Amino acid sequence: MQTGNNDLKKKTIKTMKGKKAFKDEIITRLSLTECKKIWYDAHKRLYRMYADHQNLPKGVAMHTDGFIFPAAAIYLAMKEADPDMAYDVMKKIMAEKSTKTGQKIARCCRIPGFKKFFLKMWDSLSHKMFGETAGFKNVFYPKEKGCFRMDIIQCPYNKYLTEQGCPELNILFCENDVHSYGNLPGLKFSRTKTIGAGDELCDFKMELVK
Repeated sequence: MQTGNNDLKKKTIKTMKGKKAFKDEIITRLSLTECKKIWYDAHKRLYRMYADHQNLPKGVAMHTDGFIFPAAAIYLAMKEADPDMAYDVMKKIMAEKSTKTGQKIARCCRIPGFKKFFLKMWDSLSHKMFGETAGFKNVFYPKEKGCFRMDIIQCPYNKYLTEQGCPELNILFCENDVHSYGNLPGLKFSRTKTIGAGDELCDFKMELVK
């Protein structure tokens, strides 16, 4: 059963309210009138994306509806108005948001036992959030003491951002991981390839370090 228009409108408005950081950044660079025009255009674009993808599996929709489509809608609306500004705003705000996430995790890493718990959590979390039911295809490596490894060989971010005509945003989502996990005390995050950068896979490794 497809979502009615009113429900889609409410969903779009709610999602865009959660992306206020992008709007705040735009208004530091453009006039209020220009900002309102971009934000209105982004609302329309997001609404259409939601309307065109109402039957996605729940696991896939978790990524598309909360992250992929809003980013694409805001970016494309900005690009229409000011191509030189659009990518810079996306890169700046996405990096700031994921850096804040990393800082919160880093504080938790100082709690005794958290690092081992966080590492262990990745095994079950990755199968749920980044497994086939979420639109990914992975290679999960055998468990190693103090280490978690997986390769992502198919990614819904690459698929749907390409579909929307903005595959260049994919690398920013890949960089979110670096900002979130790259400076955690007692844990080392490493990756040598990303689909967003044009590689055949994303190799993800998290390990305990002294």
